[in-house]
Order: sequence, then structure tokens, then C-alpha cells
Amino acid sequence: MSLTHALLGLLATRPQSGYELTKAFEGDLGRYAWQAGHTSIYPELAKLAERGLVEVTAEGARGSKTYDVTDAGRAELRDWLMSPPSRQAKVRNEQVLRMFLLSALDRDDAVTLLRRIAASTAEQADVLRAIREEAGDVVPGPAGFGQLAAEYGLRQYETVSSWALWAIEQLQTPART
Repeated sequence: MSLTHALLGLLATRPQSGYELTKAFEGDLGRYAWQAGHTSIYPELAKLAERGLVEVTAEGARGSKTYDVTDAGRAELRDWLMSPPSRQAKVRNEQVLRMFLLSALDRDDAVTLLRRIAASTAEQADVLRAIREEAGDVVPGPAGFGQLAAEYGLRQYETVSSWALWAIEQLQTPART
């Protein structure tokens, strides 16, 4: 995923200022999906405008600009969303790396780490479950897509928690000879 596509996606739901986009990344988007700060957002918006993917639709006090996605930007976003993820993209998933390196720990430390993973992901699942329950049924439109993302995150956390409990069982089961 790129910052380009994240910004296009946010602007596809409604026109926003750089400040509003920064706030979006400080919320659930940054917590669960993609982090970006104003030092990368504003230059990226300028690049997107140069490429004709977004346009400034209003200017306010102190140089504030409101951006909207153009038809070309919507097409770019659609192409990216509809295409399979690039296999050439750099993958950086610290949690998966930690699991690859789990064997560097002795068994007791590995079990301690796995218990911590199981507990923390179960807690995060509880948070998202409460958000989903409070929001009710998924509705069409941007608000509904947020609920789809919350459900996706909920299921990921549940799966990781379940996996960690399974991994603990595997480590505590005597080796078969």
C-alpha cells in the first residue's frame, strides 16, 4: 500500500484539508492500517495535484487547502484496489518476523511471549467487537466501509489470539519420537 492510495481513498469519500487528512491518520486508520504524518501527507498531496489525481477545491485562512479526488484519481484508486497486491512490494511485518525468530528463545520465554500475544490480541478483538456492536449493521456508504474494516481487524485479532494459544499447546506437548 502506498500513501498515494491511502490519500486517494480518503478523498474519494469526501473533500478534506491536509489537516483533516492528518487527523484521519492519527485515528483508527493510523492505529490499524497505515501511519503517516503531516510531513509526508502535505508533500504527497502536492505530487498528487501535479499528477492531476487531486485538485484544490477551496482555500482558507492561513493557506489551508481543501482537496478533492479527480476522475483520474478515482480511476487510479480503482485500478489499485482491483489489482492483486504486488509481490515485489517490500513486506514489513514485525509480528511475523518475531514469529520466524521465536526459535531463538528458550521454550519458557517463547511460551511467555505467546501468552502475551494471545492476551493482547484478545484485548484488541474485544475493543473492535464493542465498536462493531455499537455501530450495528453494516450500511452502504463510507460509514459501512469503516465497519467492514473493523470486522476485518476483529477477525484478524481473533485469529492471531487463537493461533498463539495453539502455538503454546504445540510447544508444551512432548515431542513425539
